[in-house]
Amino acid sequence: MNGRPILTAAETRAAEAAVFATGVSVEQAMEAAGGVVAEAAWRHAGRVPTLVLCGPGNNGGDGYVIARLLKARGLKVRVAASGEPKTGAARAMRARWDGPVEPLADAAPAPLLIDALFGTGLARPLDPAIAAPLERLAKAARLRIAVDLPSGVGTDDGALLGPGIAYEMTVALAVLKPAHRLQPAAALMGRLVLGDIDIPGASKLVEIARPHLPAPGPADHKYTRGHVVVAEGAMPGAALLSAMAAQRGGAGYVTLAGKATGQGGPAAIVRRDAPLGEILADDRVGVALVGPGLGRDAAARALLDVALAAGRPLVLDADALVLLAGSGALSGMPILTPHEGEFTKLFGALSGSRIDRARAAAERSRAVVVLKGPDTVVAAPDGRAAIAAPAPGWLATAGTGDILAGLIAANRARGLDPFDAACAGVWLHGYAARLAGAGLIADDLIAHLPRALEACL
Repeated sequence: MNGRPILTAAETRAAEAAVFATGVSVEQAMEAAGGVVAEAAWRHAGRVPTLVLCGPGNNGGDGYVIARLLKARGLKVRVAASGEPKTGAARAMRARWDGPVEPLADAAPAPLLIDALFGTGLARPLDPAIAAPLERLAKAARLRIAVDLPSGVGTDDGALLGPGIAYEMTVALAVLKPAHRLQPAAALMGRLVLGDIDIPGASKLVEIARPHLPAPGPADHKYTRGHVVVAEGAMPGAALLSAMAAQRGGAGYVTLAGKATGQGGPAAIVRRDAPLGEILADDRVGVALVGPGLGRDAAARALLDVALAAGRPLVLDADALVLLAGSGALSGMPILTPHEGEFTKLFGALSGSRIDRARAAAERSRAVVVLKGPDTVVAAPDGRAAIAAPAPGWLATAGTGDILAGLIAANRARGLDPFDAACAGVWLHGYAARLAGAGLIADDLIAHLPRALEACL
């Protein structure tokens, strides 16, 4: 289920060093990087007067290559720089540029702006002497393209270290970096293009990819496809949403355990008004989902305790997470699905990026943690982590988290390991939201789950 690797600034430098150790020069890599950006810019913008902004490091060196190659295609190209190149490779590329270099502060705008000021590795706020003209030139441009990363974002945490300019396109060089998927930086990227420059990377952090979920075969029956039990609590509508999502997400048998008071829903959902422990004693149960609409009173705590003691794979969401606050390590590798508020209640104010925090929480709880949000992160206790591509903002509505929990439960019940089940559920959730479109409500997602599931076959 692994997607494209995502490398931190340090991992990117190590990957580059490994390639350079084989005899590839920095200049060769810079020519390749400039070539993929120039091609992307040509395809995206066509024959448009262009201003390339070059910084003092190797990202600026890429910019000089881009300017030279676009000029060779017949474009009217100008270059503005924030200062003289400081690396040997960047100086070599500056020497190959046969046009003038304007001071950044004095540069006039152009319809197409290519930002090669700073790329991977920026860790401090942009100097106002650079941020101000960058913002001025960007506002005046009709199109904006960032080289590797927009200047002024933190590579490893996605923080804004500059004016927060939105680009129409970002050409990531060699590999994705955390900022390409972490907010608020991810919202600035526009169309994200991955430029292959023959620098391979491997990481325990990946982008969540489209899962491969085989269709049921001739030997399958309802229980081999997965039996999901959803505990009903104080707000039965939430549990019903989760049960319907599990059913449409591929589970072969879904039991709604409680007083059977949930409104509506498919007749194919089995409703049982029996003690949760009795229901979970069935060896055919593949996973128990506890939390959506559970409540936070003594009765809710009792249901949670029964589920924790049953020995079944668990997905714990919403109120169950609040009730778990202060708990230590959990057994059986459950999947926890907190949003930011629930995460803080459960784990406290952890430091670092969302990736760092999710990993720390997973290690502490011995659980797979799905830190939900516009940049959902999935982390496992062994250090594996994955980031989702941006999902539609329309998901910020009541009940969509219940749908996600049901999808994760369906994939866990079908036999996926907890990390892969969580990633598959996140992908299906985001894809269904894109199919549902603007103005969606949680119920709408369910109608689009069959098409989302079909995309994974």
